[in-house]
Amino acid sequence: MALTTPHGLYFEDFVVGDKATSPSRTITEADIVMFAGLSGDYNEIHTSETFSQGNLFGRRIAHGLLGLSIASGLAFQMGFLFGTVEVFRGIEWEFTAPIFIGDTIHLEAEVAEVKAFPRLGNGKVTFKVSVKKQDGSVVQRGSWTLLVKSKPKAA
Repeated sequence: MALTTPHGLYFEDFVVGDKATSPSRTITEADIVMFAGLSGDYNEIHTSETFSQGNLFGRRIAHGLLGLSIASGLAFQMGFLFGTVEVFRGIEWEFTAPIFIGDTIHLEAEVAEVKAFPRLGNGKVTFKVSVKKQDGSVVQRGSWTLLVKSKPKAA
């Protein structure tokens, strides 16, 4: 079953190799300012244009964790996680390139592994995930592991 649905998929619906692409989202200065306030991370590479001009990227960049947080939201917007995910169990993540104000990002996910836990009534689904910018370059990537509910047993 493809990863396109208006409601959550159960563990049994996930097939290794299934892929999905999220809607896109443009990163704004407001996103960075709000994330700095929420997280307490006021590192000048994110908050000061003057400071950032003299550094590696020559301008401000979005927080890496802001990109990851937005990616998580984009995944949820696709619908296949709605109402069936029990917990976000693990993450392996790498930040490969900066995200600048004005960049538009989207998420690409592929089911990499599934493992049933019948006694618990769920299963582990591991996704290979990439966050890409408008030019197709990968800015973040890794894997996410979730516990997903099994289909209810027929009465």
